Amino acid sequence: MLIAGSTALVTGAASGLGAATARMLAEQGARVLGLDLAAGIERADAELAERIRLVAADVTDEEQVTAALDTIGPDDPPLRILVACAGIAPAQRVLRSRGTHDLATFRRTVEVNLVGTFNVLRLAAERIAATEPVDAFEQRGVIVMTASVAAFEGQIGQIAYSASKGGVVGMTVPAARDLARYGIRVMTIAPGIVDTPLLAALGPDVNASLAASVPFPRRLARPEEYAQLVRSIVEHDYLNGETIRMDGAIRMAPQ
Repeated sequence: MLIAGSTALVTGAASGLGAATARMLAEQGARVLGLDLAAGIERADAELAERIRLVAADVTDEEQVTAALDTIGPDDPPLRILVACAGIAPAQRVLRSRGTHDLATFRRTVEVNLVGTFNVLRLAAERIAATEPVDAFEQRGVIVMTASVAAFEGQIGQIAYSASKGGVVGMTVPAARDLARYGIRVMTIAPGIVDTPLLAALGPDVNASLAASVPFPRRLARPEEYAQLVRSIVEHDYLNGETIRMDGAIRMAPQ
């Protein structure tokens, strides 16, 4: 499917994977609607804000996501692409010196990463399904969700994050099957260790250690490589119902 001439919705668009993806889609000729929290949008660089339409919305809130989708007007290209990047990654062990894992933190992680992804998926799919097909096979659009290698090898302290991302992987095939009748493909990317602002905050020594743990290439992944994979998925019409690991062959150790 062609990117040019489409509207693309990207969540978590103000930074990291979402920002890189939004830039790529805009460069390829899409009209990009980027969702993020208001605080994230305030920190977004001016160049990004000039290239895409940034709208403040919480992915877990049905009304806010619907209102953001309503900003796609009749003069805009049809919505055909959704890339769901929004997420959080708190770290706590099941048992710790101060007691058990905080239940509210676990709930919030699942709410944002899993329920938020599903909320945007269902609302965007409804809009995509209402568009005219682009080819003889009645293709209408593609949805790319974001999981993590933690969905398969969660480390110590990642139980909430791993559970939420495992849920995203689990949604991939049934979502693809549900939406096949509407000509909508569904794929998931499971990144490994990506060089994002969140990771950079851990410091150069930690980043160097993480990079050394990757079999090949022995470095951190770049957000632009995630965006490159999104482009390949959108343009490759026979990719559907699959989770692709983008991880340099890493298999995460316990800690």
